[in-house]
Amino acid sequence: QVQLVESGGGLVQAGGSLRLSCAASGRTFSSYAVGWFRQAPGKEREFVATIDYRGGSTGYIDSVKGRFTVSRDNAKNTVYLQMNSLKPEDTAVYYCAAAPSRYGTDQHRLYDSWGQGTQVTVSV
Repeated sequence: QVQLVESGGGLVQAGGSLRLSCAASGRTFSSYAVGWFRQAPGKEREFVATIDYRGGSTGYIDSVKGRFTVSRDNAKNTVYLQMNSLKPEDTAVYYCAAAPSRYGTDQHRLYDSWGQGTQVTVSV
């Protein structure tokens, strides 16, 4: 497993942008796929995006395609989620997670390391 710490959340107006970071510890981070998930109050945890171990392959939930971009810098052991054109419905706690596989998935049960989450609030 790796240890993950998210940062970059906050309050932003609709249409604004935020960049979340997920900093990892552990020498094997570059061999892990990483996913971003979110959970809004009263709702189940939802897949948002994933990136493979090298950063060459990504996937997104339909509602964020064209607005969010996931990337990684393995030299810095960090994964990013750039969020543009934010909407109030994007409000949630955002979590990054690492899976012991090269390629990511939208299935949260396949990720074995999770960060503590960072709050994103989008106001109208």
